[in-house]
Amino acid sequence: MDDFIDGLPKAELHLHIEGTLEPELLFDLARRNGVKIKHDSVEKLREAYAFENLQSFLDIYYEGADVLLHEADFYDLAMAYFRKASSENILHAEVFFDPQTHTCRGVPFKDIIMGLTRAKEDARKELGISVYYIMCFLKHLSEEDAIATFQQSLEFKDLIIGVGLDSTELGNPPAKFQKVIQMSHEVGYRVVSHAGEEGPPEYVRDALDLLKVERIDHGIRSVEDKDLLQRIAKEKIPLTLCPLSNCKLCVIEKMEDFPLKTLLEANVCCTINSDDPSYFGGYIVENYKSITKSLNLSKEDLQLLAKNGFQASFAPDADKQKWVDMVDAYYQKHKAIVG
Repeated sequence: MDDFIDGLPKAELHLHIEGTLEPELLFDLARRNGVKIKHDSVEKLREAYAFENLQSFLDIYYEGADVLLHEADFYDLAMAYFRKASSENILHAEVFFDPQTHTCRGVPFKDIIMGLTRAKEDARKELGISVYYIMCFLKHLSEEDAIATFQQSLEFKDLIIGVGLDSTELGNPPAKFQKVIQMSHEVGYRVVSHAGEEGPPEYVRDALDLLKVERIDHGIRSVEDKDLLQRIAKEKIPLTLCPLSNCKLCVIEKMEDFPLKTLLEANVCCTINSDDPSYFGGYIVENYKSITKSLNLSKEDLQLLAKNGFQASFAPDADKQKWVDMVDAYYQKHKAIVG
């Protein structure tokens, strides 16, 4: 099964580029930019990655982002992820970035998006990876701040496929951001949102009703509401699930509690992703392997999850079909070899 997962063609739809900042690169950038950090070694920094909840993670996540100051830093960050993604057979990635995390420190929006875009172009040319960027608004900040960020983005709109909402969920319901999300719809951005991670199922329903999102990021608490679950399945709303993240942040106690099978049995389009892999102990392959072992998944289950990742993407239909066909061909080839 490990070999099968390694070679399986994959898409990643829930990946925060700031969450791929490995300690080694963080220290390199800190030295390059003259930024002081609290921990004096890679080992001690990794030891700090023992989180009690989402907020305890976000505290250290935002601290780590302080080393990202220049266009070259965002290029190096993204290219490091794309090289890792290529090694794990990711063919298409829709990558979140959080401009407010950086513009509040005086980093120009242009430096962020241009560094990321240069990396996207090199990833396509050198690694053959298709990449889209999704700009996220931070839920713990005001809607006015989100609107200011939205307005900054318009100059670079052709470099950004859509917008999302991330950061602290509890106490920041979808209704808080109705205006900026409506503005985003009006200019043609695709819209997604984190919901139903720590927040209740009502947040998922409100993201659908009030924000008109096309995908729900996380959404695992939807299993607590049967009517909502049926609606998600009927309306074919994909959920971008992040197993290791949910376990690391104590959303679930152990991987055996991850509700993937309940979601699949309800005919929900589930995808597997890594969220903030530097902090949560694994990239996409580790996420696939963890759920396969803990939930006793079959190759057919993995085939379905991989195909869902491509079908739930914002890529053109022709590309989706090409990648889905690659998954099916891979499955058939592996099945024939194994016998």
